[in-house]
Amino acid sequence: MSEIRFMKLQGLGNDFLVISVDDVSALRAARELARQMCDRNFGAGADGIVFVTRARHSDSDFASRIFNSDGSEAGISGNGTRCVAAYLYYTGMWTEPEIRIATAAGVKNGTLIARQGARFDLEFDMGEPRFASGDVPIALDRPLSSVIGHPLNIGGESFEVTCLSMGNPQCVLFVSDLDHVNLSELGPLIEDHPVFPDRTNVEFAQVISRNEMKIRIWERGAGHTLSSGTGSCASAVAAVLNGMTERTVVVHTEGGPLRVAWRGDNRVMLTGPAEVIYEGHWLRE
Repeated sequence: MSEIRFMKLQGLGNDFLVISVDDVSALRAARELARQMCDRNFGAGADGIVFVTRARHSDSDFASRIFNSDGSEAGISGNGTRCVAAYLYYTGMWTEPEIRIATAAGVKNGTLIARQGARFDLEFDMGEPRFASGDVPIALDRPLSSVIGHPLNIGGESFEVTCLSMGNPQCVLFVSDLDHVNLSELGPLIEDHPVFPDRTNVEFAQVISRNEMKIRIWERGAGHTLSSGTGSCASAVAAVLNGMTERTVVVHTEGGPLRVAWRGDNRVMLTGPAEVIYEGHWLRE
């Protein structure tokens, strides 16, 4: 019987199984393995699985690919990328304070801020948000340079949505009270809405002040998650676009706070923790 060594990590309750491989570009049966291992009843349980290897190009130190719990491949995960970095530091595969991790959405540059045992605080440059409807993508009657406060019919009711890409599609809805949001009903309706050809991540956001907001997340391919790095970035950027907050904001997810700074050079910086939970051996064939 073959076995696979893996490590379980979490970023504010957004959990991942990280596996070191020889070559992320030559993965076989990764989608099925993700479905099996991420299953919370019959597997190890996680929101996603990340494969990592040493990079073959000079612009990055490591390369990664991430798959959601439903087996679909994700372009990028902010929390997942921090978890990969924490894995690399914890195992001693990397020791420098700066780290570059290649993802399907480009190379992400990170900085180790602090370490306490198996917990690592990291800041990552998540890149530039893209706003054009074709970049999200969202299929509208006519292309738009930005999708801000756009009406969207969901279950017979009209909602205003702000959509953008953080390397993956994001749809943000601002509400006055998160406690009254039926996430399990509205989340999948928006994720699979026909206007989103690649499906979408969904964030319901409530602004607390000019420097603080809270969100609840329905993640594409994983469902309800306690936190999302790219979702937090998208929510913060959307709040600025709608004139609700400053460009630096603390985003309170259900799993805890993340700091997002949309800089003047259009780069979005994400700061938060990642923690190693346990190491295991997958024994199923």
